[in-house]
Amino acid sequence: MMKRTLLLLLPLLLFAGCQNKNKFTVKGVIKDPHKKALTLNRVDVNRLVLLDSSEIGSNGNFKFRVKSTGPEFYQIGYSDSDFVTLLAEPGEKIQISFNGKTTSGDYTVTGSKGSEDVRMLDMRLATAKRKLDSLRVVYAESSGKPGFDENKSRLENEFSDILKELRKKNIEFIISNTKSMASLKAIYQKIDDNSYVLNEPRDLQYMKIISDSLGRYYPGSKNVKALAEDLKNELNRMYSNQIQSMAAKSPVAKLDPDLKDINGKRIALSSLKGKVVLLTFWSVDSKECITENLQFKEIYKTFRKKGFEIYQINVDESEQKWRDEVRFDELPWINTREDDPLSPANAILFNVTSLPANFLFDRDGTIIGSNLHGRALQIKLNQLFND
Repeated sequence: MMKRTLLLLLPLLLFAGCQNKNKFTVKGVIKDPHKKALTLNRVDVNRLVLLDSSEIGSNGNFKFRVKSTGPEFYQIGYSDSDFVTLLAEPGEKIQISFNGKTTSGDYTVTGSKGSEDVRMLDMRLATAKRKLDSLRVVYAESSGKPGFDENKSRLENEFSDILKELRKKNIEFIISNTKSMASLKAIYQKIDDNSYVLNEPRDLQYMKIISDSLGRYYPGSKNVKALAEDLKNELNRMYSNQIQSMAAKSPVAKLDPDLKDINGKRIALSSLKGKVVLLTFWSVDSKECITENLQFKEIYKTFRKKGFEIYQINVDESEQKWRDEVRFDELPWINTREDDPLSPANAILFNVTSLPANFLFDRDGTIIGSNLHGRALQIKLNQLFND
């Protein structure tokens, strides 16, 4: 009889287990509440989505039960300016305790590794901000007084050291947590409205590391997709700034790249006169460029025998990365590289400000189109070769 009862209960237990895997719970207490309820919002990139509210009991207790399919950021608090951030996953049973009247002050959280990491990052940032604010006060109060010149350098060095240490700690966290969404928090933290903790151009490499890693584990996440888009925009902006800064130094030249291909043979674009030529600029680090190269392979196969050629210029600083990518993707057309990628003369000459970029030349060497991608390029080539 007992065995039969257990068999009957088994489906119910399995169903309950599945249900728990599709939600998480938050139980907590606020010791000195000054409002009657708390709200729970999901953070969808830069937008808050109200999910629920919970009345605060007479003993300060509250509870949320939330449906979830993957790790997401949430805000629990009284308002948009008085809250804490959680990084919750399905199946977690989160316990949170607020130790004051506000929800944005001191609190503890357990039962969620992501939420614990977010708290650590937020608390560390808050501590650094308090130290910086104290230095600003000392600086302002001592400015213009006797001995200020002696203290000025010391205060500025202390200020700089705090920023450097915070940046170092965030980088260490990112490198150690490439599979965690909490790394997004470390990447996007700000000292103030205009200053990120990761504030150096080379810090884009950490954005790329996390974008690539989280993109594999959480391809459907809105926050991960937003990171990929931000990375793309920042890389294009950095590249555009580089191009513009070099433009003033660029010597007068004609629109005729003459570069070495992957075999070391120097090939001039003008040597291809008599063919329809697509001149393209690309980077190994750009997913859009890699995707477009794969599309080019089919186009090249279709039109090559009709008199079509691709003359490709890579702008990456690393020659080895370029060589490896060309060989790995088996790119069959003319593939060259800027002689000096740090001062890309041809990209400057063609006013390339974002990647991928291309220019279509007719058989006489005249530019007849630019930035033709996907179907637009296919239609243009069909017109040229089928008329």
